[in-house]
Amino acid sequence: MIEQDWIWGFAGGLMIGGAAALFLLVNGRIMGASGILGGLVDRSGWGNAAERLAFLAGLVLVPGALALALWPGVSTHITPNMAAVVAAGLLVGIGTRLANGCTSGHGVCGISRLSLRGIVATVFYLLAGGLSVVLFKHLLGVI
Repeated sequence: MIEQDWIWGFAGGLMIGGAAALFLLVNGRIMGASGILGGLVDRSGWGNAAERLAFLAGLVLVPGALALALWPGVSTHITPNMAAVVAAGLLVGIGTRLANGCTSGHGVCGISRLSLRGIVATVFYLLAGGLSVVLFKHLLGVI
């Protein structure tokens, strides 16, 4: 039997791409999760705070609800090392602010619009992710 886990990745990619296209069509803005959250944190996006909060709630609640409803015994394979999880979250947050966007903004929306900035940022995200795995998993063994 052929492994079919790729179907879930494909379906997720279609949903993210569809959501990005719909967000751009309806709002005329790029669907970058870090920019949406950042606008709430620095108060520059309080004019449309309800929309931003609804987007962020959906980003968290919908996958959680689907996981509970469809795959109650799913394993995430996340490290039990909470210090590594917190450090990773902080580094991702700092990186998205330095890069003026995250993978949803640069990777999904930037590349689809052939944005040079989005393409370059995504290349660096991928390189940093690969380097992080080599360093933290294979060399340091913390994840």
